[in-house]
Amino acid sequence: MQKIRTIKILALILLGYFLLWLPALFSSAYLDSPFGLIAALPFLSVYLFHLAGVPGLLEHNGACGWGWCAPTMFGWVFIACFWLFVLWLAARFIENLTRPANKSPDDTP
Repeated sequence: MQKIRTIKILALILLGYFLLWLPALFSSAYLDSPFGLIAALPFLSVYLFHLAGVPGLLEHNGACGWGWCAPTMFGWVFIACFWLFVLWLAARFIENLTRPANKSPDDTP
């Protein structure tokens, strides 16, 4: 039961993230707003991981002249796995906070 509730909470978090990105489809100015920056945070984290020394995340090993290097395929997979894990941990935390005090995690409905 705990796993099902965690997955439902994770789905709600991902739906909220999708709704946060929805206005960007209609207006590019939205990405300059604070909500747009919050929505872009997972994509920008690849540069922090590159700075921390994780190899292979950026094309040309991060040396793209004056521009920002795009993530490699490994970089995209790494970011997706990292943020899905973080969101799953957040969903588990929320599930533990919202579970009634008289039920254990293994109780079935």
